Amino acid sequence: MPGRRRPACRPGGRSVHARQAGRLQRGFSLIELLVGMALGLAVMGAASVALLASRSVAGTVSDASHLQQQASYALRTIGLQLRQSGSLYLNLQLPVAADGSASAALTPVAFETAAPAAGGARGYVPQTDALRGGNNSLVTGSRRYKEPVFAQSGLAAQARNCLGGPVDANPDLRLESLFRLRGHVLRCGGNDTAASLQPLVDNVAAFRLRYLRMQAEGAAAPQLQYVTAQQAGRDWSQVVAVEVCLVLFGNPSAALPAGSGYTDCDGTWVAVADLPAARKGRMHRVFRNLFQLRSQGSR
Repeated sequence: MPGRRRPACRPGGRSVHARQAGRLQRGFSLIELLVGMALGLAVMGAASVALLASRSVAGTVSDASHLQQQASYALRTIGLQLRQSGSLYLNLQLPVAADGSASAALTPVAFETAAPAAGGARGYVPQTDALRGGNNSLVTGSRRYKEPVFAQSGLAAQARNCLGGPVDANPDLRLESLFRLRGHVLRCGGNDTAASLQPLVDNVAAFRLRYLRMQAEGAAAPQLQYVTAQQAGRDWSQVVAVEVCLVLFGNPSAALPAGSGYTDCDGTWVAVADLPAARKGRMHRVFRNLFQLRSQGSR
């Protein structure tokens, strides 16, 4: 046809367009393929390392948070019982004057100094029942009494021991809580559960107690001194505060750095490598709190 040009050809019979199409369809060379695979593997390796590091950090943070929650619960429970130990009962039913002239607002009141035991019920004597303990066990006591409660026909006791007891029908006049470490479990009990202590928190490596004693007799000013249970002796009326120390350890085991350790409750350094197999390679945290006691009414 007039005006139509034929494709330019060279020797060999292939046109210019055919040679350009062949050049565009050519694949990667072996070197380019190897370089691309190496870069891809490097990116995947870096992503895997970042993922493992992120999971390790997340596990460590979760473990530390769990230990913090366990310690907070244990110290809050122990502190509640310590703060109410030594409390007395305000008797509002003392006899009025014989002539009946005293109005209800002027009825004399007084704190009871003791509540003697009656029958099988536990009595309460502040000098001996407010606080007893050792270096790793503690017994707190306070006066238990009942009072009118809104929306309830009878009297009810509002204070409870560490297990939420005893029930209102219990005749005990003493509210008692016992804390003791057995194995790696801190247990508590009281009143009718003292013989069968229940778990409070687990993974406890140490439960240590120190007592702050105030000596005012024969001194120009009161003197405060930390003492052990043996040094406190039998006169617990001079103890005004209790220091509680807990060492908790985590659940997952990890490769900790060389030289890892912690300062124990008694101030000594403990290396993780020297720990028993059940605790080796696990996170350890130390928690302390000082709880002031109420006046025990023994003076």
